[in-house]
This record gives sequence, structure tokens and C-alpha cells, in this order.
Amino acid sequence: MALSAGAATAQSSGDGCRLALVLAMDVSSSVDAREDQLQRRGLAAALLAPEVDRALFASPLPVAIAAYEWSGRHKQKLLADWQLIRNRADLLALAETIGRSSRGETEFPTAMGYALGYGAGLLSRGPRCLFQTLDMAGDGQNNEGFPPASAYAEFPFGEVVVNGLVVAATDGPDQVDIVRYYREHVLHGPGAFLEIARGFGDYERAMRRKLIRELQPRAIGALPGRLPPGPG
Repeated sequence: MALSAGAATAQSSGDGCRLALVLAMDVSSSVDAREDQLQRRGLAAALLAPEVDRALFASPLPVAIAAYEWSGRHKQKLLADWQLIRNRADLLALAETIGRSSRGETEFPTAMGYALGYGAGLLSRGPRCLFQTLDMAGDGQNNEGFPPASAYAEFPFGEVVVNGLVVAATDGPDQVDIVRYYREHVLHGPGAFLEIARGFGDYERAMRRKLIRELQPRAIGALPGRLPPGPG
């Protein structure tokens, strides 16, 4: 699939953006229709939150964003192709695309290794930015196909940071297990972190916190051949 016009411009101009951010949404069989809508609309709303807006536009270098949903081995669906977010109209268009998207699958398990591999491919064909981040959101552990460790060994994750958003419905053992699983097996790269949503009703709040942290401009002036992001 071809890049959007904005992403193609960023790629041709070299370091035309400060961050390439991929958002991956779990639609495995453990997620029912109501929960799917909560996370889909929650992600769209989080992108438009005022504090996320401030973080996103705090630097003159823009951010490029793409999003996909995932479940079984070969069950990944692109929700929004690469879009370079230069202004609030771009951001609104992205949020509307995600918020209005429809679920592609309902009956497949949690093939997280395959989902990570898909995300790595999406980053590889995306705009060339100063940093690359992949967000894995989900409510369960890998239960089909190869594990995250195999994805990190076989796909191009050398400079990619993988953060996590765990949807934990209770305060019981299941929550402890999934949080530990993400911390031990999913988080990848320097500075990787985890946010926890207390059920799908809390998805928007957790996503908002995560996006603010990811989108804050980083200190990149010390990197060879890089330009600093400017004030903010």
C-alpha cells in the first residue's frame, strides 16, 4: 500500500519528522463488541484531548502516525495509513478515521508475535523520523504462534521502542499476570513503559496518559547530524 502524501513527503526529505508512532489495537476474541467500541472511540478521543494536542504540537518537527488492529496469526488490518500530523486538521482527520473504523475480526486468538511483526513492517515502510515507537495495547497474553521474543529477534526492531497498554478488568491474579507478561515480554527498547487501563471503560484515560508521555519532544540535539526540536 502506498504512503499517504504527507508520509511520502517526510520520507523524501529525510528527518522530516521527530517520531513515527504506530498504534496497535487488540481485537482478539476476548474483546467483545462493546469493549471494541470503547477502545476504538477511546483512542480517537485521546488523540484529540487538549493535553495530547499540546504535546503533539510542542515542537516544529511533526509526528507521523499509523494505526492497525490485530488478533490471529494473519489477522491484522490497517486502520489508518501513515499520516504526517502537521496541523490540527490532520489530527482531526486521523482521529475520525480511527473512530469510524469497523472491526475486521471477532473470533481469533492473541497472536502477539505476528502483530509485532506486522508493526515492524509498517514502520519499515513508513516515514523516516528521528525516533520510532510501536504501541501494543491488549487484554491478554500471546496464545497463538511465535512469542514476542521471536518477533524481536527476527524483525527489524533495532531502533524501535515498544510501549504497552494493558487492559486489566480486575484487581485479581489475571491482572497481575498480564501486567507481568507485558513488562517481561512485550516492552522493548530504551525507555519503554507500560500504562494500565482498569477495564475498557478506562481505555481513553490510559491512552491519553501514554500519548502525552510519548509525544513530548525528546532531547535530540546531541544525536549526530540531527537538528534539535526547538522550544517546548
